[in-house]
Amino acid sequence: MNFMKQLTKRREFTSIFFLLALYLIVAIINPTFMKLDNIMLCLNGASVFTICAIGMAFVIYTGEIDASIGATLGLSAAVLASMIRDGKSFGLAVLAVICIGLCIGIINGVGVAVLKVPSIIMTIGINSIVRGLSYVYTGGAWVENVPSDFKAVSQKGVAGLSWLYVGTIVAMIVIHLYLTKTKNGRYFHAVGDNEEGAIHIGIPVAATKMISYVICALCASLASIIFVSRIGFVTPTSGNGYEMKAIAACVIGGISLSGGIGNMIGAAFGALIMASISRVLVFLGFSSNYDNTITGILLITIVVIDAIMQRRNTEKARRERLAAKTASVVETKMEGGIMG
Repeated sequence: MNFMKQLTKRREFTSIFFLLALYLIVAIINPTFMKLDNIMLCLNGASVFTICAIGMAFVIYTGEIDASIGATLGLSAAVLASMIRDGKSFGLAVLAVICIGLCIGIINGVGVAVLKVPSIIMTIGINSIVRGLSYVYTGGAWVENVPSDFKAVSQKGVAGLSWLYVGTIVAMIVIHLYLTKTKNGRYFHAVGDNEEGAIHIGIPVAATKMISYVICALCASLASIIFVSRIGFVTPTSGNGYEMKAIAACVIGGISLSGGIGNMIGAAFGALIMASISRVLVFLGFSSNYDNTITGILLITIVVIDAIMQRRNTEKARRERLAAKTASVVETKMEGGIMG
């Protein structure tokens, strides 16, 4: 019983409960949704969202935001697909993708952490620039004819799960342990929880924010590899809206937009929810065009609930401090009266 109480108090439990409830409701309406093949498709389809959510989580932990990961993924995917199509080695294509993520992450990091540009302004601006570069690079055309052996990579796996998704989950667990069990890992939460306090105890706040943006952009670039393998082609608008899905995955997974709260496990479940929405709509008889609308509704709802809960917790803490001070004053007066 105590274990269940402790479990329900954890923020990521919300995403787990929401996912189970979503699957159960859809299964009641359309039982074919719970077929093993369909569940595996939902899991394997979550790979890209999970990697993007992991990167976004680093930034949100520090109390910032990154609105450029969709464009970063799109440009990286276009470069990767065109290089592989043109016969370049896979290693060289991956190196190019990593360089793209590294450059964009450093630019975002310098803008936000060093120049103190508001993160939403900085990253929206970078999003527009990178999206423009995608159009220039592709000439506004689709990148097609990706070799079939590269597309086959996303189909290989074990027990229905692709190796790409298995690798993503393993990476998520390793990162979760790093963030929760190491001194440097806890810096990200500390910066978002209390930036001024982090500065006073010697945490390198600017460097931590810079690293978070680099990791976020690198995650978007690495996610493009899975994206190209799964989709098989890239359009000039590929990755559009992925920043919203990554943010929504983090928020639904219990990561607070104010920073310092949440963990990667919740983000992974949130990403699975995001990946499942389009399939859920199909099984419910709706068009997948409602995907972005539902994502926006979920994001706003969770943010509002989170804000209300934080306000209540703040008020509760204030009342508790006031009660403690009042009790201390009364006790002092009583002791003074006895002594007198």
